[in-house]
Amino acid sequence: MIKTMIAIALAAGCAIGSANAQSFPSRPITILVPLAAGGSTDTIGRIMAEGMRPHLGQPVIVENSPGAGGSTGVIRVARSAPDGYLVQIGQWGTNVAGGAVYDLPIDLLKDLEPVGLISTQPFMIVGKKTLPPNNFKELIAWLKANPGATFGNAGIGSPGHVSSIFFQNTIGAKIQPVPYRSAGPASQDLIAGNIDLMMDTAATSGPHVRSGLLKAYAMSSNKRSLAMPDVPTVDEAGLPGFYFYFWHALWVPKGTPKDVIAKLNDALVKARNDPATHKRLEDIGQEFFPSDMETPEGLAKFQKEEIDKWWPVIKAAGIKAQ
Repeated sequence: MIKTMIAIALAAGCAIGSANAQSFPSRPITILVPLAAGGSTDTIGRIMAEGMRPHLGQPVIVENSPGAGGSTGVIRVARSAPDGYLVQIGQWGTNVAGGAVYDLPIDLLKDLEPVGLISTQPFMIVGKKTLPPNNFKELIAWLKANPGATFGNAGIGSPGHVSSIFFQNTIGAKIQPVPYRSAGPASQDLIAGNIDLMMDTAATSGPHVRSGLLKAYAMSSNKRSLAMPDVPTVDEAGLPGFYFYFWHALWVPKGTPKDVIAKLNDALVKARNDPATHKRLEDIGQEFFPSDMETPEGLAKFQKEEIDKWWPVIKAAGIKAQ
């Protein structure tokens, strides 16, 4: 009798779980951006929220929750209800480097379920408009002659921070990192002339370069950006091989039903492939992954490979939250 009751209870639980997954979503979904407004993660999150909404049939709200280089927001999502209604957008800094830089109370691979990759992008090396150098070779000479030049970034362990440390080590100069809560506030301080340089994206700094408020020196890639075709690559500018890309993706808490994850992934892929959304992403310098990497399994494999590749490098460079 007891065994029969247990079996009935288990069957009822499975039926409820299946019904919940089938009815998902029945209310608005929140995409949590673990960084302040104005940076590329925020911009991409808002583009994807708008693009995913028609495919989910519910409003998709964007919420910013900055702190500790994005780790505060990542932890919040990992500890939230695993029902698909709170989704984290993150990137190389928040969901790879953060685990090497901060002592996190969560496991980035075990406590979050991957939904899917969105896009990837290189950095532009940009400076305030009054900076004396007019090209990349002049910039390197100026940095060597002016130790302690200030480089803004989106926080300790962010892509802009890590790439600037690699940059200084590559060219043999000494820089002063200046952390902010996001790339947006850092970019505003760069425009105001309060800092000298940034490793930034076309999404954040591109409009300011085009308007003449900032100088662009090089793109950290081996091909020119469709969004910024006049900016030379590092190969063309004089630092061949200094490539640095960082990508964006979506995650949900561990234990989220697979059917819910599948619906979120389907909405992500359909949004990204929609011509209007695709163009909006291209216009801010985004590049796209092959179709075999767009599944949750593809993101899981890629994220682990990135952690295996970059954690030893970050730790060897001594990059750690103070």
